[in-house]
Amino acid sequence: MLGNTIGRMFRVTACGESYGDALLCIVDGVPAGMELTDGEIQVELDRRRPGQTPLDSPRKETDQVKIVSGLLEGKTTGAPVGMIIYNVDRHDIHVQQYRDVKDLIRPGHAEYTYIVKYGEYADWCGAGRASGRETCMRVAAGALAKKILAGEGIKVVGYTKSCMGIAAENIPPFEKIEEEARKNMIICPDQEAAKRMIDRVLEIKDEGETAGGSIEIIARGVPAGLGEPVFDKLQACLAHALMSIAAIKGLEFGAGFKVAEMKGSECNDFPYLDENRKVRFRTNNAGGILGGISNGEDIVMRLAVKPTPTVSVEQPTIDMAKMEETTLGAITRRDPTLLSRILPVAESMVAITLVDHLLMWRGYDAMQKFENPWK
Repeated sequence: MLGNTIGRMFRVTACGESYGDALLCIVDGVPAGMELTDGEIQVELDRRRPGQTPLDSPRKETDQVKIVSGLLEGKTTGAPVGMIIYNVDRHDIHVQQYRDVKDLIRPGHAEYTYIVKYGEYADWCGAGRASGRETCMRVAAGALAKKILAGEGIKVVGYTKSCMGIAAENIPPFEKIEEEARKNMIICPDQEAAKRMIDRVLEIKDEGETAGGSIEIIARGVPAGLGEPVFDKLQACLAHALMSIAAIKGLEFGAGFKVAEMKGSECNDFPYLDENRKVRFRTNNAGGILGGISNGEDIVMRLAVKPTPTVSVEQPTIDMAKMEETTLGAITRRDPTLLSRILPVAESMVAITLVDHLLMWRGYDAMQKFENPWK
């Protein structure tokens, strides 16, 4: 299986399955001399850990991380940082639930495409590598990336923007978004909207169904100059990272699809000089990126999150062993909505991408032999 590594200078390689022994990742490109503990990584992992609220999967994983390489006396050495998380809630009853339906295509899941690609050896237990369980290691690596970004004055924050047509409208200033969003289980900074979202998800849960929605991710403090102008535009690399999350089905930057309704002068962000004679932009329809390169404004991304495909209502499907049409009503564990737990995953993929581009830009810029007063 290819495609388990992302990044060029800050490279994350991950492995592990839903019901395997453990999940692991190796992070290359971590600067030497940085203090790092298991606890710092654990803070982020606890945000995506299942079984904490009625909106989560009831799977009881502890997601306890252990850093196993790249540290000496509590500081990074410049060697690859290796991390491991053991799966603990994988009892025979849960494995049997998947075994009982292993030949059936679960609608919305990857069974069919995995069978086409890997044949009889495709992992049928909990969706294997296609499970959201693999995102543990994205968050572990992302916690490390966030620590590096914090040292550069860069912060990545996400929140639930909408759920089942209920939209957050009263969004506080950036500095307050994280605090306000974490006051409720759906991680929405608009408390009134959050209550209605939660009530709606619980209604849908009682129907045996699941709920979709959208999230917004904002990266503040990103310097101008990150990204490459052609195939590796910053938004292209961010899109690659974010769209690699299985539940993400749509992505827009800045004004996004609203630009289709704008005139050029309405869409353009007009530059001005602030009190420090620094170039800024009066609006941010571009979402902080121009020509594939960051312009110093907030990088703003909105993502469409699909409902969890596992539902308890009867659905038509195919038995691949018998090649017969049949029906399936799943009884396996699932999240009523993915919104709250996918936020740290999306934030992590943004952080990983930004660190990668920051390292590339700093390296390239150090070799340029001319004065650049605009940086």
